[in-house]
Amino acid sequence: MRVLGIETSCDETGIALWDSEAGLLAHRLHSQTEIHATYGGVVPELASRDHIRRTIPLVERTLADAGLDLDAVDGVTATAGPGLLGALLVGLSAGKAIAFARELPFLGIHHLEAHLLAPALEERPPEFPFLALLVSGGHTLLAEVSGVGRYRLLGQSLDDAAGEAFDKTAKLLELGFPGGPAVARAAEGGDAAAFDLPRPMVDKPNLDFSFSGLKTAVLNAAKAAGDDPDPGFRTDLCASFQEAVVDVLWRKSARALEQAGLDRLVVAGGVGANAHLRTRFAAATEELGVGLHFPRPDFCTDNGAMVAHAGGLRLVAGERDGWDRTAVARWPLDELHPPTT
Repeated sequence: MRVLGIETSCDETGIALWDSEAGLLAHRLHSQTEIHATYGGVVPELASRDHIRRTIPLVERTLADAGLDLDAVDGVTATAGPGLLGALLVGLSAGKAIAFARELPFLGIHHLEAHLLAPALEERPPEFPFLALLVSGGHTLLAEVSGVGRYRLLGQSLDDAAGEAFDKTAKLLELGFPGGPAVARAAEGGDAAAFDLPRPMVDKPNLDFSFSGLKTAVLNAAKAAGDDPDPGFRTDLCASFQEAVVDVLWRKSARALEQAGLDRLVVAGGVGANAHLRTRFAAATEELGVGLHFPRPDFCTDNGAMVAHAGGLRLVAGERDGWDRTAVARWPLDELHPPTT
């Protein structure tokens, strides 16, 4: 089954064509970074308008990359939530329109499920069950993944997501947008022990996260440095902040692996592209004898390939949506179920 996937949940327009036997055939991505950089964050209305301009041309280019046309497509899937409502509606409407016009099955897919299953697109896909750490701008959570649609939420952020903390730190230090890569660049060569930043909730027995206190600690350090800090101030503060976030993420992940009795860990979401996180997690999991799986960096951030893949798995299993399927800005992961016909 060849499945066309459309992703427009935030500020990336992602299109992909996935084949249930041959795998990923082609994918394209347009980022709106330049549009939103002026504002230091994503402006929902501008995001929606750009998706309208980009979606259909990207569909055409993706099909051309695969040397195919719509006659070769057997099903269509698009992100239905969670995300920015206006942005979601663009991709969902385009996907339903294509499917309706071509008399193809259609399915709206959960954005987080697409992220969790993205490592299956790699040469060494993880086997079920595994522990998933989903860490992005909007979500930070730990889940036990037993199969498609079989997710048990173990812990999540009680306030800011890790990616959101990166973005706010970058904005505070005037490093630019998007914040995650900006902080990572600024941290290069810095002393991660220069600032004694907190590790929120690591001493709590649960698996929840909190990053608001860490963000406040960075703010206090910036205020204490004054208007003319030492040349290495930002570098050291970013290195210390990055180390604190990664340390919290690993210590909670290690606890979850032990509590759930799992020996495979998947790290997905935009923060999963962070080089320091990857290095730290690789060393720690090797020491524990735990298998570690990442999507390629391009598939950590939002993309059409993960949507085509996750939606394709459900379409192949016979799951379908009606034409009344609509977008939802909030959609808890644990509301999902295994594929239904």
